[in-house]
Amino acid sequence: MEKAISYQKLPRSFYLDDTVAVAKKLIGKLLVRKIGGETLSAIICETEAYTGYSDKACHSYKGKSERTKVMFDEGGKAYVYLIYGMYNCFNITTQKEGVPEAVLIRAACPFEGTQKMMQLRQQKKQIKSLNEKNLLAGPGRLCDAMGITKQDNGKLLIGEEIYLCEGIPIAQEQIAATKRINIDYAQEAQDFLYRFVDTKSPCLSVKWKGEER
Repeated sequence: MEKAISYQKLPRSFYLDDTVAVAKKLIGKLLVRKIGGETLSAIICETEAYTGYSDKACHSYKGKSERTKVMFDEGGKAYVYLIYGMYNCFNITTQKEGVPEAVLIRAACPFEGTQKMMQLRQQKKQIKSLNEKNLLAGPGRLCDAMGITKQDNGKLLIGEEIYLCEGIPIAQEQIAATKRINIDYAQEAQDFLYRFVDTKSPCLSVKWKGEER
């Protein structure tokens, strides 16, 4: 990384802001994971906001369930769920208690512990084309590589196992807002510009094509 990394840990208050604003502010932040005595970290380059009752793509749109109950707590916790029966997705809850919203971390660029992350990605199957650009390019890949599982669901993100730091500054004009990925079922919500990307990052899950800003 050319820019200096800030390891100043984000306070819980960071996550209690408007969810769409948090999703944008998370671009450039450093996600840190301590596992097996090693430190794994990555610069977040792609996020998606999910805004509860106003968003048909959000898990909590229809109310509280066993899966979504952590979203109803005060923000700043990990919300981890399984998709397709095999891929974990890491989300960060936002807003005050009772407002069930969250930000999905879709992709990041590896910073520390790259070799360990590659080993973790290879545990399910051998991947010949694995490299730093695609290592964390997708929510399932990110969780596999950083050892994030359902066991992390509900954890506060201000502890020592998994947390976020200030990371690197990203210019506002370098961040683009686009439609979210794979939510065709969400009616009008599929058109919300709630996905944020670092347009200069090589690690996005879906390439930025110069669309909405």
